[in-house]
Amino acid sequence: MVVDFVSTDYGYLRSRDGKCSARRLFKAGKNRDGYFTNTEILEQVKEAMEIVKESYPDDNHLFIYDNATTHLKRADDALSACKMPKFPSETWGIEVNKLHPDGKQVFTDDGKYAKTKIRVGDGTFNGAPQSFYFPEGHDKAGWFKGMATILEECGFANASRLKAQCKDFKCAKGATSCCCHRILYEQPDFMNVKSVLKAMCEAEGFRVMFLLKFHCDLNPLEQCWGYAKHVYHMCPASSKEEDLEKNVIYSLESIPLTSIRR
Repeated sequence: MVVDFVSTDYGYLRSRDGKCSARRLFKAGKNRDGYFTNTEILEQVKEAMEIVKESYPDDNHLFIYDNATTHLKRADDALSACKMPKFPSETWGIEVNKLHPDGKQVFTDDGKYAKTKIRVGDGTFNGAPQSFYFPEGHDKAGWFKGMATILEECGFANASRLKAQCKDFKCAKGATSCCCHRILYEQPDFMNVKSVLKAMCEAEGFRVMFLLKFHCDLNPLEQCWGYAKHVYHMCPASSKEEDLEKNVIYSLESIPLTSIRR
């Protein structure tokens, strides 16, 4: 697979001297080079931002990504009311994929992703941090407080009398206080959680846009990949894998910029 950035004005992202690139080449598969996860996406965009800042400092830059879940991934401990229990829990946590110290995925003996639990991050109420876990000295120290307690701390006195969520998470149209999940979902600190990618880029002064779902025709890069795949399929079946890779890369580099202008 090839993962790269392309501009209709500058072509593939390179430093001015052509020596630095954010391109990634890898063979996808659990028993090959793995997969291009959110971790690899963040590492790549860090490199891209460094190239852009050094080589094109006078331009305004916008990174455009498609609507893939790997691009939209939020921080593992990001606020989400979807799976929170209503009442205090000693064991509840956010289930995430377990990683090796080098950032690679850990797999179970049957080939599935190994899982582990982490704490959810703090919320915010009236501009101050709000911990969702009972503090030291409490008889349930370290336990998750539960949605009812969290909401009561925010002034919703009847939260414990509400149901945890409406059936199948389908609240009545326009309802804002029908269940604990809906009330939490409507709170600013739950509504305004950004993806890790967007937060990282904005912190460096770059804008990020995500394309609409299922509209690959809006993404100029898809035209490059389509052309490269066409070249790949036209290669003789007897070609060596290394030759096929060279042909694909050559086809990408040879695409006229006018062919990807919108």
